[in-house]
Amino acid sequence: MSEETSNSGGEFEREPVPDNALLGSGKFWGMYAGEHAAGTEFMIGPLFLAAGASLQDLILGLLLGNILAVLTWRYLVTPIAIGKRLTLYYQLERIAGGSLVKFYNLINGLLFCFLAGAMITVSASAVGIPFGINYEVPAETFGLGAPSFTMLVVLVGVVIAAVAAGGYSTVARFANIAAPWMIIIFAACGIVSLAQMGATSWPAISEGKFWSDAIEFVQAKDGAQEFGFWKIVVFAWLCNGAMHFGMADLSIFRFAKSPASGWAPSIGMFLGHYMAWIAAGLLLAAQIKLSQDTTANPGALAWGALGWTGILCVVIAGWTTANPTIYRAGLAFQGVFTKSSRIAMTLVAGTIATIAGAFPNLSAQLLGFVGTYGTVLGPMGAVIFVDYWLMKRFGLQDEYAQENGSSINVAVLVAWLLPVIVGLYLIFWQGIFAAYAVIPCWVACGVIYLALSKALQRPTSNA
Repeated sequence: MSEETSNSGGEFEREPVPDNALLGSGKFWGMYAGEHAAGTEFMIGPLFLAAGASLQDLILGLLLGNILAVLTWRYLVTPIAIGKRLTLYYQLERIAGGSLVKFYNLINGLLFCFLAGAMITVSASAVGIPFGINYEVPAETFGLGAPSFTMLVVLVGVVIAAVAAGGYSTVARFANIAAPWMIIIFAACGIVSLAQMGATSWPAISEGKFWSDAIEFVQAKDGAQEFGFWKIVVFAWLCNGAMHFGMADLSIFRFAKSPASGWAPSIGMFLGHYMAWIAAGLLLAAQIKLSQDTTANPGALAWGALGWTGILCVVIAGWTTANPTIYRAGLAFQGVFTKSSRIAMTLVAGTIATIAGAFPNLSAQLLGFVGTYGTVLGPMGAVIFVDYWLMKRFGLQDEYAQENGSSINVAVLVAWLLPVIVGLYLIFWQGIFAAYAVIPCWVACGVIYLALSKALQRPTSNA
């Protein structure tokens, strides 16, 4: 047994996953159900309403966008994950070089920590309700909440980090236990909210006046906004762009016994990013009708609909999103500090996520944040795609850095940074919707990588 194998702790961070460690499809269905019918849904669903999305556009747009997301996971990520059985980070190291990947991994891990931090905020918002600890969003993005709320964030973060440090099997086991119950609770939130608004018949539900009335109230208070059909489609497709287009879930599907496991995200998309988003939006619509309160406090929304059951659901929902996200971040940090254990790096990731969770306004920026981190991380997935499928077909060396002992593959560096810089410029200085930049940056990165490799490499003999 090699030293790397003996130190892997069953996670195989720097070697292919062996056959005796492969997992059946059930592990993946449970994890994706738990991760995507979870904490983010309590934030994103209400944000759609607050942004002015009509109920019809939401229903149809989420349907199309989630179908596209599932197909991307199944046909873009899964074949490469099963073909290589390596983590995203080790696979990139072999292509791009150790020094470049350390820089990428650092950014990758930090962005995942910010996402996990938002989920810690969500869970803490629910924990505080019974104790009268308010979840108040400061005006400043990096403004701290009340000291009592910050202490709750720390306590919740410790628990989440400990679960994530247990490894993929622990994360999947936790999700399998929580997911079925949470899905039922999300459905109950939607049903109860409809009843609270008096929409108890199909004509009243199909008319959707309760939703349009809520939008009118929000816009009268905060100003008119519009979140149309195609923006919903693109958001639903690419809110997880770093996971599928960016290939982060190579680290998950490398454990899959068969390609059929690649359909597992569908349960998360249609029970989470469809039913749960709409149900969470209904929670805010009901709150507006009953109390004219437009605050999207996840804990308070669930408490108003289902009481203690709602509180418990929000707490666990935040955990099941943050757990795998911190797990991924720990793997990314281990790619930077290769001599450190995965457990240690996961705990570091948990600490950073907890600090991020102490700034409540970060969780209120999710509609823009997920598109931005997809723009930054997604294009590197194009490098992996091109390297796996196209390099040898064009007479070029795949896994160039590994074969040539290079610490920085210049073709990867330029191909990644150029589209990302342009994308971030368009997002932050031209004001385009962040998710719109993901696919153009991905395509540009792949094309530039292939062209530069053609220009810089010598042809291989096995073309």
